[in-house]
Formats: sequence, structure tokens, C-alpha cells
Amino acid sequence: MNSNHILELFKNGQKEKAFKKLYVLYPRIEKLIVSKGGQKQDALDVFQDALIVLYRKLESSDFKLTASFYTYLYSVSRFIWNDKRKSNNKIIKEGLYERIENDVNEEKKYKNAEYSFSQLGKRCKQILILFYYKELPFKQIALLMKFSSEKIAKNEKYKCLSKARMLYKNSIKLS
Repeated sequence: MNSNHILELFKNGQKEKAFKKLYVLYPRIEKLIVSKGGQKQDALDVFQDALIVLYRKLESSDFKLTASFYTYLYSVSRFIWNDKRKSNNKIIKEGLYERIENDVNEEKKYKNAEYSFSQLGKRCKQILILFYYKELPFKQIALLMKFSSEKIAKNEKYKCLSKARMLYKNSIKLS
């Protein structure tokens, strides 16, 4: 590959021919990117980005190509790939930290809810279990708990739930 010939093609406005000649270098750049943990699609993206960098440099009047096109594209591709990997790792790490923080917060909420539930009396625990866990209607809860009506069962459930909420809010303040 003759670098001077490619430079002449660019200068004469024959960009398509020049780029076709440069695409001969793609397999070598692909090998570089794949060896650094990338995929073939990554290699194509990086190579095209490197070509854009090269083209913009060629458009500036003060640019002088001091190495072969391969050396130049190889170096630019390596830098582009390293930058992409760093930014991807940063995004992945930020996402991971965010998920871990959310998991820790969720775990705290569950522990506070567990603690609050454990502080309820036996009767309140039983009412809440019957209603929320076993999903029994108030009529059946009234019979099991020996309340005179389902309205009383509803009121007792409301009182127990209010107490559990208060205990939960207090446990959050303490943690």
C-alpha cells in the first residue's frame, strides 16, 4: 500500500477510492480489537471512528503524516478502544454500585419491617398474618379470632397495621 498514492487520492477529491484502499487495513485492526476483548462489531466501529479522525486530520492544512497509514490507524484505533473500554467499565461500575446500594437499602427496609412485626403483640401478628399472608376475608378472621363481627376484625386489623407502621417509622429513625 502506497501512502503517497492514498494521500494524492484524498487531495484530488477521490475519497471513496482512498477509503477503499484503507479498508484493506481493517482485518489487522479487527485482530487488535478482538485481542483486547472486543467483538467484530466493536472493531468495525473503532475502525470507522479512526478513519473519521484520519480524515479530519487530513483536512487540516498543517497535518503531516509521519508514519504509514497502518501505523497511524493502529495507534488511533488502540486509543479509541481503550477510551471506549474505560467509559464502558465506568458505566458498568456505576450501574453495579447503584444496584448494590438499592439492594442494601431494600434489605434495610425488610429488616426494619421484620423488626417492627416482631415487636407487635401475638394477637396483632395473628390478625395481620390471617389478612395479608393467608388472605382470609374479615368474616373468617372474626370467626377465628372470636370477634363478635367482621367490622371489629376490620378495626383491629387497622389498629395493628397502624401500630406496625409506627414501629417501622421508629425503626428507620434508629437505623
